[in-house]
Amino acid sequence: METIDRRYLVQQNKIAEEGKKPPVFAKVMRGKDGKFEGVSFIRNKEKATVMTVAEAEEAIAWAAKRKGNAQEYATKIICVGQ
Repeated sequence: METIDRRYLVQQNKIAEEGKKPPVFAKVMRGKDGKFEGVSFIRNKEKATVMTVAEAEEAIAWAAKRKGNAQEYATKIICVGQ
């Protein structure tokens, strides 16, 4: 049986204030059936969703498409230990 590699977080930093404010992390919202519904960004790293690279890319794509001010943020995928 293959194990799923879930060890990534999505992190955002505001470009204009990089280094001044702490980053925020993605918390994925899913429906009762487990279907991806969206992302909210929270300050608490421990409560952020740990995901696969594909799930992280989906979260970044959703945020870029649905959030009006997405261009103001530097969004990246990081490993849980970073």
